[in-house]
Amino acid sequence: MALPKKEVVRIVSLAPSATAILCAIGARRLLVGVTKWCCDVADVAGLPQVGDCWRMESVADVVALRPTLVIGSVPYKQETVAKLLEQRLNFLAMNPRTLSDIYADIRLLAGIAGRPTAAGALIQKMRSEFLKVERTAKKLKRRLRVYCEAWPIPRISSPPWVAELVELCGGEMIVPAGEKVSDAQVAEARPEVIVLAWAATGGKSDPEQAYKVAAWKDVPAIVERRVYVVRDELLNTPGPPLVQGAMELFKLLQTVGLQEQEKEKG
Repeated sequence: MALPKKEVVRIVSLAPSATAILCAIGARRLLVGVTKWCCDVADVAGLPQVGDCWRMESVADVVALRPTLVIGSVPYKQETVAKLLEQRLNFLAMNPRTLSDIYADIRLLAGIAGRPTAAGALIQKMRSEFLKVERTAKKLKRRLRVYCEAWPIPRISSPPWVAELVELCGGEMIVPAGEKVSDAQVAEARPEVIVLAWAATGGKSDPEQAYKVAAWKDVPAIVERRVYVVRDELLNTPGPPLVQGAMELFKLLQTVGLQEQEKEKG
């Protein structure tokens, strides 16, 4: 008797984080469609590009790829997802908040892809790289006060996993992570370093906007001209790209930390 055929998994990823994870665990072959943003975090050249969870000109483009699963991420535009669900598509929305959540998502996607061993290896690799950064950061004499920003208008602080990265890099996130914050809140917290990683802008966050905020004129990071840009995909993609993001953060904080030590000697 012939065994029933196993269903072929065909994934359309509307979330760069899912794309990065799937490629990192050796499951790129399951991808049949991605977004234009996915190219920033994974080698997906040649795959059809559709819209994303915010903008999608034609749901038909997704349907035509015959996916068995469409993966998105929170937040998303309700109207866009509603159109997808009208097509009776299987839709998975990922909503990680912490590094632990990200590791759970890696395991989830690996389970779907039939690559559980690869998931364990990827998680171990990420943890190992983070630990290296953390050990080196312990050489800094004190924790720097840091404000990381994911969006300027309305002003939104970077997600909780970024706050975790800041801490392991030797800093301290001085406002609630992943929330709307006011100019006054940031000013009162007096960050020594400001890091801009505005979503979907690549490396185009604009430090000059921070220097022009009237309420921040006495903030140490502004006075000392310590507003830096980290490419958004390195901090806002909850997956393997965070390893490079942590390294970039550490370089910034190490430089400022050494400057502070020199000032104290003088």
